[in-house]
Amino acid sequence: MAYAENTSVSTDKSRAEIERTLQRYGADQFMYGWDQDKAVVGFRMAKRQIRFLLPMPDKRDRKFTHTPTGKLRKETAAFTEWEQACRQKWRALSLVIKAKLEAVEAGIAVFEDEFMANIVLPNGTTVSQFMLPQIAQAYESGQMPKLLPDLG
Repeated sequence: MAYAENTSVSTDKSRAEIERTLQRYGADQFMYGWDQDKAVVGFRMAKRQIRFLLPMPDKRDRKFTHTPTGKLRKETAAFTEWEQACRQKWRALSLVIKAKLEAVEAGIAVFEDEFMANIVLPNGTTVSQFMLPQIAQAYESGQMPKLLPDLG
């Protein structure tokens, strides 16, 4: 069972809640946007730019277009199912951000540790985008990346 899978909270309300939460914990910038495949939430806090990419469900996915028994849904019913999945994603993102900020506020964690994967680097990629290929290569090869790769 997914968190908030039956939520009635709209995506707009969840996004506004994220913005209010960030303001309350000290963010001094906030932005969001979306396209067919994903939504993005960005903010600046603790002198760091943070970006979350929220994958959006595909409206054409069979779980929206068909009932569990395989019957084709009407377009409005399929949209309703898809919209529910979007609401769930936004509620989950709100929970994640709030939990991370509360952990930092309570002294359980350090800001950079909680948000490390989502910190935006000077070239526009996130730490996660930068590190995941290196981690995969290290596991495949059994070798750690060279500390200074350009020095041979």
